[in-house]
Amino acid sequence: MFEKWKLIIYLVLTIVTIGGIEVSAYAKDKDNTILEGIYVESVDLAGMTESEARAAVESYLEELKTKPVILEAVDGNQIEAVIGDFGISWTNQSIIEEAAALGKEGNIVQRYKSIQDLKYKNQVYELELAFDKDAIRTVISEQGTRYDIPAVNASLSLVDGEFQYADGQNGVAVNVDESVEKVYTYLIDTWRQEILSIELVIQETLAKGSAEELSQVRDLLGSYTTTYSAANIARSKNVENGCRLVNGTTLYPGEEFSTLQTITPFTEANGYYAAASYLNGKVVDSLGGGICQVSTTLYNAVLLAELETTLRSSHSMIVTYVEPSMDAAIAESSGKDYKFRNNTDYPIYIEGHASKGKIVFNIYGKETRDSGHKVRFESEVLETIYPDHEDIIADSSQPVGYINIESAHIGYKARLWKIVEENGVEVSRDIMNRSTYKVSPRSAVVGTASSNPDHTSRIKSAIASGKIDTVRAEINAINAEIVAAQQAAQQLAEQQALLQQQAAQQQAAPVQ
Repeated sequence: MFEKWKLIIYLVLTIVTIGGIEVSAYAKDKDNTILEGIYVESVDLAGMTESEARAAVESYLEELKTKPVILEAVDGNQIEAVIGDFGISWTNQSIIEEAAALGKEGNIVQRYKSIQDLKYKNQVYELELAFDKDAIRTVISEQGTRYDIPAVNASLSLVDGEFQYADGQNGVAVNVDESVEKVYTYLIDTWRQEILSIELVIQETLAKGSAEELSQVRDLLGSYTTTYSAANIARSKNVENGCRLVNGTTLYPGEEFSTLQTITPFTEANGYYAAASYLNGKVVDSLGGGICQVSTTLYNAVLLAELETTLRSSHSMIVTYVEPSMDAAIAESSGKDYKFRNNTDYPIYIEGHASKGKIVFNIYGKETRDSGHKVRFESEVLETIYPDHEDIIADSSQPVGYINIESAHIGYKARLWKIVEENGVEVSRDIMNRSTYKVSPRSAVVGTASSNPDHTSRIKSAIASGKIDTVRAEINAINAEIVAAQQAAQQLAEQQALLQQQAAQQQAAPVQ
């Protein structure tokens, strides 16, 4: 029995010794590199340092990011993306440290066993992948909804003073929230790094409105008119076009109306012309110039209808077609918009028409206010700021005599009051908005280029005075001198021509 145990102990010691020699030799040769038979997914890490292994897995992840994704939207239309668009990342990065330590930690028996195990079976680590729901939502929102068929609400039109009803039509659209969850769950639970094709969640979108509901739209809730110069053809066309685009809008309870969204883009294809508008405190020509008169007229009609204004901005400088604080500016470049919400319990209809120098907006709905209820709005100027100087810009690319003058604009601070009366008695007075309008001095661009040094010097001296009228007077004086010199030169030329003609006649006369 004792001999048997001696043999067992001897064999163990022999194995340990041999294993130790093998482990020591292996460790000495592979001290800083990962053993053979260790993988992350399909990436062979054998012979790599820890940093090299990490880089190899990162490279593998970059390849995964290029895997195609096909999203099926409405009517089978396909949207193409790649896995990288979904914010893929790997969360179990500690496996690189585990892989590097395998066969190099523990006692000699444990290390030996790990080395022997790798000879018979590879150690394969799986990546634990994560995805960004916000990134998935962006892809679906921006691309997956591209083929949505929007519902068309039942609507009204006003023909010859009579309302006409048009049926709506249901639509079909991607349910973004449910689609995000579907794609995310599939990626986390099911995806095995193959090309991904998944159907988005499609739902029917219901049209709003019915003949019964819209039949209640009969009462005029608010109406406002402003005037414009019909002689300014480009600006007139812009006002009329913007009014046309707003006209006929049916707005259901709770819905918000965006003027900017309704009347843009400001392009020739959309019916606009270049006309004067405000930009950075200056008057410049731009497509759609004058369109703010549309939003302003609509704003005042909305005020009288007592709907809820949700976004309104004043102009940078004062306008002439309404009192201060009664304007509503819009600008496509800055996103400045006029918005309001139908805060009634019934649909409303917006009628707009513009022609012959007048623009009118009428807002129809169901009147629920008492007959004795009256509302009016008053503009109050709090401060008036006058320009205290003039701006003159010398332009050497323009000749002496050139001058382009832009009028001054008085600055204001103002507010708008809403006054409510019930049966002839004032019951409330509230501030609706506060507005600030920039002061802008009269300015002029003046040409200074001339072949006559005296003229250039005189113009520059006039510019130095800081007075536009002084510059204009000097220009008039120089122009008068130029005209006088031209006339004198012409007279001299005519006299010389006459003398030459007389001399020629004398030479041609026969000798008597």
